[in-house]
Amino acid sequence: MARTRTFDEQKALTDAMHVFWEKGYEACSLIDLTSRMGIQKPSIYAAFGDKLSLFESALRHYNQLHAKAVRTKLTNNEGVKSAFRRLFMEGVFPAATDERHGCFCINTMVELAPHDPRFEVLTREHQRYLATIFEDALQQGINSGEIDGTVDCRAAAQSLVVAFIGITVLKKANPDRQWLESCIDAALSIISDAPKSINKS
Repeated sequence: MARTRTFDEQKALTDAMHVFWEKGYEACSLIDLTSRMGIQKPSIYAAFGDKLSLFESALRHYNQLHAKAVRTKLTNNEGVKSAFRRLFMEGVFPAATDERHGCFCINTMVELAPHDPRFEVLTREHQRYLATIFEDALQQGINSGEIDGTVDCRAAAQSLVVAFIGITVLKKANPDRQWLESCIDAALSIISDAPKSINKS
C-alpha cells in the first residue's frame, strides 16, 4: 500500500521553483532543495523524480504563473501602450526579490536550452505563448482605437517578445538605467511613436 504523502506537493514545487530561479540548475544542490522545500531526498524522488525532472516541473509551473501574470498586466484598464511600457519596465527594474533574478524561463533558455532538447522546446513554447498574449493585447488596443488599425498584430507581437527577451538578458550586465530606458522606448516605438511602421501585407 502506497504511503500517504504528508506534505503539500504544490507548495514544495513552488519552493523548488524559487530555488532554481535564484541559483539556476547547475549551481543548485539537493541540500538547497531539501532545505527550502522542507522535505528529504526520498520524498523529492518519490514525488518529482530526479533533480532534472524536478527542474522541468518547476519550469513548467513558472511558465504557467508567468504567462498568467503577463496576461493580467496587459489586460487591465490603464491602456495597452501604458501596460506594455509597465511590463517592460518591471522586467528590467523589478520590485519583487525573486524577479531580480530575471525571468526563470529566459535564464533556462541561456543555461540549458542549447544542451537539452526538452528545455529548448519548453522555452520556445513559452516564447510563442507570450507572443500570443502580446498579440491579443495589441488587438485589444486596435479594437479600442488606441493603436492604429494598420498595425500587423502578429508581427508586432513577435518583435516585442524578441525585444523583451533581449532587454531582460541585457539587464544582467547591469547597464546604465537611462540606456535601458532608451532601449525600451525604441522597442515600444513599434506601437507608439511609429504605429504604422509595421503594416499588414
